[in-house]
Amino acid sequence: MTVSTPLLVPGLQALAPDYSAVLCDVWGVLHNGVAAFEAAHAALSTYRAETGGKVVLITNAPRPAPEIKAQLARLGVVASAYDDIVTSGDVTRELLSAQVGKSVLHLGPDRDLPLYQGIDLTFGPESDAEVISCTGLVDDENETPDDYRDRLEAMVHRGVPMICANPDIVVERGDRLVWCAGALARLYEDLGGAVSILGKPHAPIYEAALRRVDTLYGRPIDPEKVLAIGDGLPTDIRGAVSQDLDVLFVTAGIHASDFGPADTPDEHLIRRRLVEEGLRARAAVPRLVW
Repeated sequence: MTVSTPLLVPGLQALAPDYSAVLCDVWGVLHNGVAAFEAAHAALSTYRAETGGKVVLITNAPRPAPEIKAQLARLGVVASAYDDIVTSGDVTRELLSAQVGKSVLHLGPDRDLPLYQGIDLTFGPESDAEVISCTGLVDDENETPDDYRDRLEAMVHRGVPMICANPDIVVERGDRLVWCAGALARLYEDLGGAVSILGKPHAPIYEAALRRVDTLYGRPIDPEKVLAIGDGLPTDIRGAVSQDLDVLFVTAGIHASDFGPADTPDEHLIRRRLVEEGLRARAAVPRLVW
């Protein structure tokens, strides 16, 4: 792709013939935590119907795939939009299984407890913690990462490692942004703590998603025929680029305010930001549409 090639495209239809599969982000692309984006899930449904391509949703949600499937249904995302789901929670469970016998502190809301189902972990008080399993802020409607600073400093001082089940820093919830587990993990690292992360932008979740694509086809699929779709530069876009996957960048997600009007973003600003971040994209759209 040359610099003169337009980066902004009308929709997924412009790229669809080139790809056998799509790895699509969920929060910020298919919904905003409150309601589904109808045009987005319709675009994936049309892609599957018209091209025969496969869609694997790839999300940093810290819960297993069945929980996310149920959430998508509640929000109005149709099942015809995707073939399978891979979550950060799915790939984190293997690492958590290695913590059996240790005292684990779950740092996050109770809604994330399905992450641990079927794993024989021992949960204990903060004072006894030998490992932190971080899924988010306990009250992400009102708290900020700084509210956890003193507690995290104390555990860093004790040398307690953290496993972060959701690398996202922020996500959209309705018309605002809320903090995620990744913000706590970033603070923990800044304080000198050791953090393990397997979700986007790290390789394990992409490896798992590409294996799902191969399974769906019953044969290996060339990664050059896989398109990643996402709105988060530090997670979706960086992760896909690190795996040498082509990217469709959804600009009206968490970075919407950086590119001018959400529905008519400035292509120059998008290009400049990608260069500044050391990233690339095959194309960009304000919102995912067909």
